[in-house]
Amino acid sequence: MGSMAHAVSATYFLGIMPSILLTIVLAVVCIIIAKQLLKVVGKMLERSKIDKSLHVFIKSVVKVLLYFLVVLIVADSLGIDVTSLIAVLSVAGLAVSLAVQGSLSNVAGGLVILTTKPFAVGDFIECGANSGVVKEIGLMSTKIMTGDNKKIIIPNSDISGARIVNYSSEGKRRVDLTFEASYDAPIETVKAALAEAVKNTANALTDDVFIRLSAYKDSSIEYTVRVWCENKDYWQVHFDLLEEGKKAFDRYNVEMSYPHMNVHMLEK
Repeated sequence: MGSMAHAVSATYFLGIMPSILLTIVLAVVCIIIAKQLLKVVGKMLERSKIDKSLHVFIKSVVKVLLYFLVVLIVADSLGIDVTSLIAVLSVAGLAVSLAVQGSLSNVAGGLVILTTKPFAVGDFIECGANSGVVKEIGLMSTKIMTGDNKKIIIPNSDISGARIVNYSSEGKRRVDLTFEASYDAPIETVKAALAEAVKNTANALTDDVFIRLSAYKDSSIEYTVRVWCENKDYWQVHFDLLEEGKKAFDRYNVEMSYPHMNVHMLEK
């Protein structure tokens, strides 16, 4: 009896052996084709203008889809109901997506940033209460470096829905400053002093300078100075112009007024 069962098992095994070998060969061929397709996708991405930060993500998605297709082909060759398998995998995928919902929103935000390109690495941006130079744009988060050398990591979901100010998007940037002078100082004298201050400010572009009286204050007259500079020189021009303005006022004997109170004492 035992020998008969053994013979039946051997016969059954020999019967399905061709199918098993065919399935193995099919799986190997599919995997080889999938790897070759991944190489083709990689080369296409290198030649494309798509942001390099997206390359890894795109290749990962293509890889998952290709291997998912391989699993379906192999399962179908084994006689497994592919429809049921797809349903099971769909439910599993839904469960995983719910578990990592926050991470997926960050990835979606990263894709939005990388495709719309509101800023690039090296740009100085302001996002909410954070501002600094962009050091890295990833799929999950964006890293910026503040002026005092602090690294801030912001989730991409926060950035994609926030108001972003990009101070580096254009080649030039305007420096806007105000100076206050005494009511006793002649307007033309003050404007001449400020024009000289602009002229003496290194890296200030002097072809489009705005110098005008802008407001009457309680104890002073306010003058607005607007001057353009290269983006990279903004802060240098900003602080240099402040210093040159004070020096020019001293040379032209223009008093920089400040709030004060006159007290008159009456003797009886």
